[in-house]
Amino acid sequence: MAKLIIEGGRPLKGQISLQGAKNAALPILAASVLVPEPVRITNCPRLTDVENMAGILKALGCRVEWTEDGLLIDTGSAKSAQLPEALSASIRSSLFLLGPLLGRFGAAEAPYPGGCDIGNRPVDLHLKGLRAMGVRVDEASGRIRCLGRPKGGVEIALEYPSVGATENLIMAACGAAEDTILVNPAREPEIDDLMAFLNGAGFDLRREGSSRIRIRGGRQGHGTLHAVMPDRIEAGTYMVAAAITGGHLLLRGGRREHLSALITALREAGCRIRSEGTDLDIEGPERPRELRRLVTLPYPGFPTDMQSQVFALCTLARGTSVLEENVFEDRFRHGAELRRMGADCLIRGRAAVIRGVKSLHGATVTAHDLRGGAALALAGLRAEGITVVERAERIDRGYANFEANLRDVGAAIRREDS
Repeated sequence: MAKLIIEGGRPLKGQISLQGAKNAALPILAASVLVPEPVRITNCPRLTDVENMAGILKALGCRVEWTEDGLLIDTGSAKSAQLPEALSASIRSSLFLLGPLLGRFGAAEAPYPGGCDIGNRPVDLHLKGLRAMGVRVDEASGRIRCLGRPKGGVEIALEYPSVGATENLIMAACGAAEDTILVNPAREPEIDDLMAFLNGAGFDLRREGSSRIRIRGGRQGHGTLHAVMPDRIEAGTYMVAAAITGGHLLLRGGRREHLSALITALREAGCRIRSEGTDLDIEGPERPRELRRLVTLPYPGFPTDMQSQVFALCTLARGTSVLEENVFEDRFRHGAELRRMGADCLIRGRAAVIRGVKSLHGATVTAHDLRGGAALALAGLRAEGITVVERAERIDRGYANFEANLRDVGAAIRREDS
């Protein structure tokens, strides 16, 4: 286990280069199973979850090597369609491998996936979609067993625009002989990055407006080179770091168009934000203003993965902020930890009412999940005294060099492993 020790009260100043997006890299690594030739993935973040996915691919018989610029993956020797128990149970993204394994081998078996404890994240939409493609799906003894190559010639309407289900069904459909159409798919940019990888590898996927994706059947995959898109959640986290400390940061390698909802919220809080090309310049206020009502929604709405960090910002705002979490039902566990630091917040179901205080104080707090842990670290950057964030290894699932990046821009932060 690890902990972060933070001495607060230092405005951040300087520049940070952004990593590739974890939420794009993981499905792309899974999709490599569809391609029997070597693929090279550049700008791939070296994170715990990515390492675990690479380990799963190796267990399936693939060759995976880290290079100076990313990952080289050769799935030509893949021989197993059964995911390893320990690694798969630790990472929810292992579920993404059902689709490509079915598309490649016509069979897949996996334990129910793990990941952050942020509430119920059912796999029903994944499995319902696979059944609609003619796959036989059995659920028993904590495992999911799928048999049968996906059939095309179907139109699948998702009841909710689930990112994971959209990605899984896209990959399954790439192995079908006929066209598949997804109706009401998710619109997150990470899905478009997955589609770009698959198109580069010889498949044929197109969005038809905002409500449909068509996957052409009967294509064969070939080797390709793909650069993972920049991480919009990492960018957003460092933007909030500047905002909460009253600092000034230049973030290099981002995409402003992926951050519109967050930029709107941060400007409402009093931040000055400018962009030029792939650079984002953000300057935080001395003290943020309240956010009267902020609601998490599927993209292009406000991202649930930024709710925790903005919650921390609101604890120091002038006035009362209201946050509504509409994606996951148990994603306010950081609220109780922030109260240990002096935050004034009330949580009722999916809503949090936060009355801003003039200052937070250091305390020992626990990261219950990836983004909540990042939020506690951000609060510690502004708090008076010393903050200790325990279970900081959970932050490693989504951020490479988190504390080093913050130190480089003036934070007093160090890590202790035990």
